[in-house]
Amino acid sequence: MINISMLQDELQNFVSGSAEVQGAMLASPDGLALASVLPMGMDDERTAAMSASMLSLGERIGRELARGAVDRIVVEGEKGYGVLVGCSDEAVLLVLASAAVKQGLLFLEVKRAVARIAPLLA
Repeated sequence: MINISMLQDELQNFVSGSAEVQGAMLASPDGLALASVLPMGMDDERTAAMSASMLSLGERIGRELARGAVDRIVVEGEKGYGVLVGCSDEAVLLVLASAAVKQGLLFLEVKRAVARIAPLLA
């Protein structure tokens, strides 16, 4: 059974540990929110559903374009980044970061977060 409290704590530590990370969410592949630390005004349910859909579509595009397995999906906007990665078969991780973040550092932090979160999903 997944320990939601531990997942929530891990997300909180991840978000508070970096000035450039503005929020994070774990969602099931079905689009249900498991745990989240999102900026004020963001709807958990809607964000979870969009995240799961984006990762699923990204993986499908990767297959159709013969690019292999998708490592991450990045949405870059004028106000920052949204990074989606699969955590396991059980969850998708969405990370929101400011435009000032260094992409390489962000991707490294996301990879480390996944390494801490994935065992909690088993």
